[in-house]
Amino acid sequence: MGVLRKWQGLTLLAFAFLVSNVFADQVTLKNGDHLTGTIVKGDGKSIVLHTDAAGDVTLPFSSIQEIKTDQQLHIGLKNGKTVVGPVTSSDGKLEVATKNAGTVEAPEADITVIRNDAEETAWEKAQHPGLLHGWTGGANVGFSVARGNSETENLALAFNAVHTSANDKWTLYATSIDTTNNLATPSTVANLETGGLRYDHNLNARAFVFASVDYMANALQYLDLRSIYSGGFGAHVLKNANTTLDVFGGVNYTHETYSNGAPLPGTPFFVSYGITNRFVALTIGDQLTQQLGKSTVLNETATFFPDLQQTGQYRAIVNIGTVTKLNKVLGWQNQFNDIYDSNPPIGTKTNDVIFTTGLNLTFAR
Repeated sequence: MGVLRKWQGLTLLAFAFLVSNVFADQVTLKNGDHLTGTIVKGDGKSIVLHTDAAGDVTLPFSSIQEIKTDQQLHIGLKNGKTVVGPVTSSDGKLEVATKNAGTVEAPEADITVIRNDAEETAWEKAQHPGLLHGWTGGANVGFSVARGNSETENLALAFNAVHTSANDKWTLYATSIDTTNNLATPSTVANLETGGLRYDHNLNARAFVFASVDYMANALQYLDLRSIYSGGFGAHVLKNANTTLDVFGGVNYTHETYSNGAPLPGTPFFVSYGITNRFVALTIGDQLTQQLGKSTVLNETATFFPDLQQTGQYRAIVNIGTVTKLNKVLGWQNQFNDIYDSNPPIGTKTNDVIFTTGLNLTFAR
């Protein structure tokens, strides 16, 4: 009985080994090595094979002699078509056993992407996420206190989120900088809030339309609230693995209210007691994202608002920031902002230049 049980155990072990290999993808390298696992993804230059022993292994096509899969793969081609089915390789091309079109040959030079079913499902979901899903972004906080010859507190907060799909993009942002000096009169050193929402919709691979609303309040310029409603067209000038650059232009309607100083005693906060301006202006700018090394991303936006009703007057905003990832959640952020107004209220300066630094907390939903 003991010998029989031993043989039964060995038989089951051998059967399990055979089954695992029968239903695994097989890759034979030119040096004679044989690898088994699951092909996860790839392109025309390499594939990623998930193995039990070594995890994900990237294999250049130039090192591969033969591929054979039992699972179906989704093979994207340069002509825009996608073929689906189990794959074998032969003479520098993949042969895909499709259900409806029979065997389709895909030369390696024509392949743009390779995905298994799980990767294809994840990719499709990422292309068309619901509005409540697919958001990525971060929030950062900077705080400082000084005591002694000065009594100052500084708090800088920022939030940004981006929702991207195959054809459109939503961008949401908000910032707040509040600095006070309790030994000075007036005590407010800086008090600036900005926020906005933007929607981009692709017309084709190069062109898009956009609509946005931006808000700003700046205590040192006595700006209670500026609202800018913009719309126009843009172009995707550059897009690759490390760099994206968009340029855009359009028109906007601006509504702004200045308090001209402290409110009158007893004046309700919702009553305009200063100067209100309403005018039409242009919106011209660019957005740049640049990967710097493995862990740092540079973001730059520059927007120019020339007044169409009072020529010669304009505003400009330049934002430059970097985020360096410390781990999956935390990063270190540096932000430079230059806000220029060619016609500020009397007694105030044309430029507000702000630099903030602090921790960044990233998120994805």
